[in-house]
Amino acid sequence: MRRTGTRARAAVVTTLAMAVTTVAGAASAYAALELLADREPARAAAVEPQVVIRHSSEPDDEPQGERREERREERREERTPDPGGPVLLAPGAEGPEVRELQARLRQIAWFAGDVTDHYGEQTKAAVAGFQAKRGFPSTGVVDQRTITRLEEMTTEPTADELANVAPDPAEGSPLDPRCLSGRVLCVDKSTNSLRWVVDGEVQVSLDARFGGNGYTTREGEFSVYRKSRDHVSTLYDTSMPFAMFFSGGQAVHYSPDFAANGYSGGSHGCVNIRDYDEIAALYDQVQLGDKVVVYWS
Repeated sequence: MRRTGTRARAAVVTTLAMAVTTVAGAASAYAALELLADREPARAAAVEPQVVIRHSSEPDDEPQGERREERREERREERTPDPGGPVLLAPGAEGPEVRELQARLRQIAWFAGDVTDHYGEQTKAAVAGFQAKRGFPSTGVVDQRTITRLEEMTTEPTADELANVAPDPAEGSPLDPRCLSGRVLCVDKSTNSLRWVVDGEVQVSLDARFGGNGYTTREGEFSVYRKSRDHVSTLYDTSMPFAMFFSGGQAVHYSPDFAANGYSGGSHGCVNIRDYDEIAALYDQVQLGDKVVVYWS
């Protein structure tokens, strides 16, 4: 019994001694850390334990970096506005805004024919072409950027433009005094126009084009001496429908090239007309001997 008690007391003493040693060691370690913190705060901070929190719903092998980058990209796309701005007009739209759009496009030769209130395939193609020329996405849909650029390049359509009334190319230009009597093809180089005048009254006014690239349309007073409905030039091998000759080989006639390319080209001296129906009707009215006056106003 005494041996057992002695062993028990020895065990208790040993346990107490170990506890004292542990406490003393902990105190010494704490003191050492305090001293280290006083001398090198940055190093002490660096040894602080790092805590990593992982959500149980995220498996270890999932590419978290890729997912975070995708989410950031999605948020950027949501925040980035469309550089073209909001859509204002699109195929299927109806109304006066569409008519004005078509009129503006017609001013710069992107739309042909009469303007309407309907946004159809022709309007879509015209808008897409205009956009592509400007370097915009060619969508055929009018956004704020497209309409802003179009308005910068055009003028407010007039009532006549919106009503499909053909403009008078010589509007405001006075007639030459030689055009005020009789039956006259009055050709004004200043306004690129031909006016058919009977007894001082303008019957019709047409766009006209003259000689270019070294060829000159002669000026002065002449008369129609020959007419040829389906004429073909033997000198240039070109078609000259509804030709009305007034000075040598120079004539007033329809020009397919003028109709297709406008004023980017010129004639070999003739007076070119680009409106087929109007020159055909005029051809039937003009008689041999009728006066032709070519001048600058």
